[in-house]
Amino acid sequence: MEAGNGVFSGIKIAGFGWAIVGPLTMKYFADYGATVIRVETSQRPCTLRISAPYKDDKPGLDRSGYFNHFSANMFSLALNMEHPQARQVARRLVAESDVVMDNFTPGVMESWGLDYEELKKVKPDIIMLRQSGFGSWGPYAQQPAFGMILAAMAGLPNFIGWPDRGPLPVGVSAYTDCISPRFASAALIAALDYRNKTGKGQLLDLSQFETTLYFIMPAILEYISSGREPVRTGNSHPYAVPHGVYPCKGDDRWCTIAVFSDEQWASLCQVMGKTEYIDDPRFSTLPSRKQNEDEINELISGWTVNFTPEEVMTKMQSVGVPAGVVKNAADIYDDPQLRQRNLFWPLNHPDMGLFTHLGQGFELSKTPAKAKMPSPRLGEHTEYVCTKILGMTSEEFVKLFGAGVFV
Repeated sequence: MEAGNGVFSGIKIAGFGWAIVGPLTMKYFADYGATVIRVETSQRPCTLRISAPYKDDKPGLDRSGYFNHFSANMFSLALNMEHPQARQVARRLVAESDVVMDNFTPGVMESWGLDYEELKKVKPDIIMLRQSGFGSWGPYAQQPAFGMILAAMAGLPNFIGWPDRGPLPVGVSAYTDCISPRFASAALIAALDYRNKTGKGQLLDLSQFETTLYFIMPAILEYISSGREPVRTGNSHPYAVPHGVYPCKGDDRWCTIAVFSDEQWASLCQVMGKTEYIDDPRFSTLPSRKQNEDEINELISGWTVNFTPEEVMTKMQSVGVPAGVVKNAADIYDDPQLRQRNLFWPLNHPDMGLFTHLGQGFELSKTPAKAKMPSPRLGEHTEYVCTKILGMTSEEFVKLFGAGVFV
């Protein structure tokens, strides 16, 4: 029942945390062979386990689409960390692990006696990866963090929207939760390589707040260089006109078009059958197009609405004009490119039925990611982890179970 072969085969990771940051980071390693054990409890379940949408709209700890989508190939150990004996079990898990991952607010692991200094006493070469909202020190360190709040504190909404309106939130999910794991994975691979060479572990301390700032670096550089704050520009671009999202035939269907040169503008006009606009002084150069951007957007919208977004994209791309369909969820789910590259893993799940789990966005040719196990039910692997990995006897396990350790 081990996770299986892969580039990280033989690595054991004990995961303490919830939401998306911890699981998404661990997923890279689980999908490529590591044995990843999530420590969970029904007393305070992971926020993803209690997040809609649910299978058939029926709530349940094992029925969340969010949780199950992100959690294939992982083991679940039910462990009530408020129970003193559970903390002893956790230390035994640390002793068998290569990595301890934590994305709680700083202080939680310390309250359980599982801070890095204590972990080293259990396993001197342990690697601890911490991914809190703001890092383990600094004036914000003790603030609880949530993705939408972190995105705001990192300034992202200030760059979304129109000049005459207020900032807009980032999408529909915890955006920062999907940024930090990329940094964390690279850091952890480096730490594993360092340990292999030196025999020494280390503490990795990541701030989700800080990793998000890389996505607005041009704005920070603008302020540092000139003292100017960038302004919201909607869909427009300082060096491209048209540059927007245009309505197409169908229910809420759209296509993007971006023109960066006079040659592309001429090609677009030819496709639209509006060759008179090529040399029109209002539109013939980028500065003139910029001055008349609203009029151009109206002209293009009046043309695109007569075609499906796929037709618009094909017509534009055939003459070298950048364009792309604005895909909805159904488009993405059925996308032949994503299907052929095995991004979605349909796996049978006891509560979800045949459910689509998230695969990986990259492939290793010699050790590809594999869908080995569906996402775990809460505590599904508790007995296996305790008896097969931690070496408990059946009698010891039953005794701890009766004491309320495994809930």
